[in-house]
Amino acid sequence: MAARSQAAGGGDRPARSAPSGAAPLGSTPLSGPPPGEEDVLARLRGVVDPELGDDIVDLGMVRGVEVSEEGDVRLEVALTIAGCPLRAQIERDVRGSVGAIPGVRSVALSIVQMDADQRAAVMARARWKAREHAPATAVPPRARVLAVASGKGGVGKSSVTVNLAVALACRGLTIGVLDADIGGFSVPRLLGMEGRLEARAGKMVPLERRITDGVLRVLSMGFLADEDRAVMWRGLLLGRAVQQFLQDAHWGDLDYLLVDLPPGTGDVQMGLARMLPRTEMLLVTTPPVAAQRVAARAADMARRGYLRVAGVLENMSDFTCEHGTTYALFGSGGGERLAAELGVPLVGSIPLHPDMAAAGDAGEPVALGEGELAAVFTDLARTVAEDIAPLVETSGCTARLLEAVADAVAGRVDGAQRRGAPAGAAGDR
Repeated sequence: MAARSQAAGGGDRPARSAPSGAAPLGSTPLSGPPPGEEDVLARLRGVVDPELGDDIVDLGMVRGVEVSEEGDVRLEVALTIAGCPLRAQIERDVRGSVGAIPGVRSVALSIVQMDADQRAAVMARARWKAREHAPATAVPPRARVLAVASGKGGVGKSSVTVNLAVALACRGLTIGVLDADIGGFSVPRLLGMEGRLEARAGKMVPLERRITDGVLRVLSMGFLADEDRAVMWRGLLLGRAVQQFLQDAHWGDLDYLLVDLPPGTGDVQMGLARMLPRTEMLLVTTPPVAAQRVAARAADMARRGYLRVAGVLENMSDFTCEHGTTYALFGSGGGERLAAELGVPLVGSIPLHPDMAAAGDAGEPVALGEGELAAVFTDLARTVAEDIAPLVETSGCTARLLEAVADAVAGRVDGAQRRGAPAGAAGDR
């Protein structure tokens, strides 16, 4: 899926033609003077190589940035190997991020391969970063981590998280679901799961639910607290709870970990960025401009923390009555406008449908059934798994090396804890 790079509200400005050899960004340019080279590099610091866990500028992957007086940007990105499985994703993110800068008319991107010395320097940086900074977690290195964020409440973020997780599990995958909304947990009820967490070797064991050929593994404050009593914790405790869910749990082998974030841009979001810097953000919005603007702030938070914004999901997009008439009850185009502004893909739109709430109340997600909503989530899962965040084969490229580094870090932390160091100490440096 190609990233959109046309800005919202740009339809009244005349289009300018792109120069020969440059990929046009859309039918209308973004307003403003052409950016400088430093502006382009600053934006590209938000493009993270998920495998190496660092932005492509600091990794030395960006070269030869040129900006013409007309706003045409030319640049070169060097990858570690020619057949890098993340090439399409990185190329899409670069085009989308640069194309969303005001004043940019077109982006001409060349992809080249690093030589042996350059590749060695990049891997040395990745090893140092993993050894010195990344805290050890129980989330396997090969798992794609998708944090579902909304910026504000009331947009159906938890319902989207649960149904997307179920639809991915229906593809025969093992999906972890972390309910990081500590005070407003709802995932257990939406999935119809209840019970108390058990411990094995001093670590929590997620509750499991079989989904056709796949598995859901779920951790939530709902398995530890009374559903009818408020969890009144301050920021430090909230961050510590998420840290324990990531570090002190038997997640086992996962294909994806979906994190249902609380609304806003607070301690939990910042803690997740620190503990799992390879997290990728999926933003949920509704059509109104108010929801769109708040979601944009969540995206800004992600990029300031050097997290990749993988795409936008529009929920409650429209409503079709029993007579077949469709109504845009909350307006239209919010998801598309936000995706264009951020330079990321619009992953899909989910219609407003009474079955969503009824299924959540019953603990049987709509993605398990049949009908319009089930088909929508099946398509969303396909888009995520094949286009937005495909699984990377760890038998080659650099993932295998990083997995070994992560295992070494985890071993060091376990050893420190056995010697009496406080839990989480290795992640606080």
